[in-house]
Amino acid sequence: MLQTSIIVVALFLGLIGYVVKFTLKDSNSVAQSSYNKRNSSLSDQTKRGQILSANQKILAYSENNEAGDEIRHYPYENMFAHIIGYTSYGKAGLESVCNSDLLTSHEKLMKQLSNGVASKKNIGDNVITTLDTRLQKAAYEALEDYRGAVVAIEPRTGKVRALVSKPDFDPNKLDDIWDKITSDSSESCLLNRATQGLYPPGSTYKVLTALEYMEEHPNSYKNFSYECDGQTIVNSVRISCYENEEHGEVDLDRAFAKSCNTAFVTLGSKLDIKNFVSLNKKCLFNQEIPFDLAVKKSRFELTQNSDKSEIPQTVIGQGNTLMTPFHNALLMCAVANEGTLMKPYVVDHVEGADGTTVKETIPEIYADLMSEKDAKKLQKMLREVVTSGTGYNLDTDLYTAAGKTGTAENEGKYAHAWFVGYSNVEDPDLVVCVLVENVGAGSKYAVPIAKRVFDSYYNNNMKEYYSQKTDIESTQTNQ
Repeated sequence: MLQTSIIVVALFLGLIGYVVKFTLKDSNSVAQSSYNKRNSSLSDQTKRGQILSANQKILAYSENNEAGDEIRHYPYENMFAHIIGYTSYGKAGLESVCNSDLLTSHEKLMKQLSNGVASKKNIGDNVITTLDTRLQKAAYEALEDYRGAVVAIEPRTGKVRALVSKPDFDPNKLDDIWDKITSDSSESCLLNRATQGLYPPGSTYKVLTALEYMEEHPNSYKNFSYECDGQTIVNSVRISCYENEEHGEVDLDRAFAKSCNTAFVTLGSKLDIKNFVSLNKKCLFNQEIPFDLAVKKSRFELTQNSDKSEIPQTVIGQGNTLMTPFHNALLMCAVANEGTLMKPYVVDHVEGADGTTVKETIPEIYADLMSEKDAKKLQKMLREVVTSGTGYNLDTDLYTAAGKTGTAENEGKYAHAWFVGYSNVEDPDLVVCVLVENVGAGSKYAVPIAKRVFDSYYNNNMKEYYSQKTDIESTQTNQ
């Protein structure tokens, strides 16, 4: 009898645990799933809501054709293809993530009743994103015909303002191009390179190598000195600076600004690997990254048991280390925001057809990736990259900028070009990460793209627009 009671209690507690887990963790993904039959019935009753930008431009909407069939339209065609997604041939992007929201109507009850009597569909809720069409356009055009990605995020809030991936596609024409784009693996234009593409980070990774070195040598890192003659051998591995450039005598700041590989493998070979592994874990390597869309895990494979020959390549962002452009942008967000990473998001709020807010996303802290003191040290070093280093093309009177370039060797003939940085160094406004596949140096290919995005942000007065909007929303909240 006692055993039976114990089994019943255990099963009951297990059921409660499952219900709690489902409610808190799994229910949303199940509700949004394209396999959920409830969504099919909702689409019969509800006209799919719109997806809009933060500056109130329509990114996706539905209308009926002459046959009465509901057709989804994407006014910006290829420009938002990966982040907004599509609804035919399955669902992708925000069309998939926000599927339940778009098919749920919060029209007034009497309106829904009258629609039912008249056999009319209710109007689904609208999803308002954090994306800005002006910034997205600047990033999209700046990337031109290159393969790669551009990500722009507000470090103080976590709002994603632009997210571009190329090659791309026109979601309005999937019926015409689906067979072609799914059979041509060389293009992989359905792949969102910003969140799903894994690349060696090259010298942009030196942010973490420098951070670990400073954490291990808090009182003496300024005394680091190295004579660079363009190449060196560390742990039986030959390492060269880009194009064998000789940087001469460098301290840590100058080695960072000039992206001196030989200096970094020298200091990197002396790091405490156990602590270095912990730092990378803390900074989201091999971890799930929080976002409205799925983000592929970045990979860091160095361990205490690794062969020492793996260390030189790892500390300069080569070897087996791979990361997404989105992850790289988040690391820079933490640096720009005094060490604190805000949880990134692209869905600002959901509102009914009458404009009433149904739910909204509030900026929240995700994690402290580093101390404020260390973040300020890195900020100084990143600023010098622009004022006297490889990011000099970002030195402008329109705004101040800081960041890190990267030139990542890979299996292709030419290196991947990277830049990740932020603008308005005293009070950072925007983080931009650029990845261009197989072109060459980050300073030559990625920096000019980032500059066009930053220029757009300030030339279009986006800073003032969003500052005023934030002030208004804050006032309304406090009333």
